[in-house]
Amino acid sequence: MEKTLELEEILKDRMHPEESVGGERWRILHGDTLKLVKALRPGIFDAVITDPPYASGGTKQNERNRTTNQKYSSMKPGNALPDFDGDNKDQRSWTHWMAEWLYDVRKACRSGAPICLFIDWRQYPSITDALQWAGWIWRGTAVWDKGNSRPQKGRFRQQAEYIVWGSNGPMPISRPVACLPGVFRYGNPQNRIHVTEKPLQLMKDVIQICEPGGRILDPFAGSGTTILAAVEEGYEAVGIEVTDAYFKLGTDRVRIALEAREGEAEETKNISRRDDTMMKESVNQVKETGEEM
Repeated sequence: MEKTLELEEILKDRMHPEESVGGERWRILHGDTLKLVKALRPGIFDAVITDPPYASGGTKQNERNRTTNQKYSSMKPGNALPDFDGDNKDQRSWTHWMAEWLYDVRKACRSGAPICLFIDWRQYPSITDALQWAGWIWRGTAVWDKGNSRPQKGRFRQQAEYIVWGSNGPMPISRPVACLPGVFRYGNPQNRIHVTEKPLQLMKDVIQICEPGGRILDPFAGSGTTILAAVEEGYEAVGIEVTDAYFKLGTDRVRIALEAREGEAEETKNISRRDDTMMKESVNQVKETGEEM
């Protein structure tokens, strides 16, 4: 049985979040990313995979100041998911904020560590600026093709989001990582618990940019999709979440999913043991019958 990922492995001495929840190979910290990333131990992460607040959803400030449900969801108020924090900045302040936490996160990463940032077309120019201002090398962009979106007469559908990626310094081609696609085609999750939740399989594909068994950081854990994907794929994962509702929802989701998987694995072992026993009994019966003939 693997050990639980403890705070002392992640944070500097005497630095603690408001609260945290974790298990084997994972932990999510509750608090403000801008503050907590400064407390991370240096050089402990092998990759950063995250979906930060886009602070878009409009071309005017009064449109950006709407709630995240108003901007990104068509659900009726009675069915609306909890809103999340940090999505009301104007473009200049958002870019400065991005560059600040990206700088501190880079110090917590090993040399050559990859970073992947989800974003939409409106903030694409700003996020590439922030990434480079923070000292990362911008290496390219992958595409998440959602397949469907609201049609706009006389215009192109807005059916894609983007994954801006780079690295903390040189990134050797000799790394034990396969050739990855540049386009990922998955529809939005049907039963999501976060307003902007990404598909689990999408995140399982994206995290393959990290070396096998590495430790991944998601500074905006949300519903825990990146954390769950990482652990299920054999990585360690640390998340940070500031919104109270999503800290609870995300940690519960990861814990419940991993417990269920562990239970299924144990059940599979029991079935395998039972099948082995039955086969041995069958073989013995055949042997006994042969001896009697």
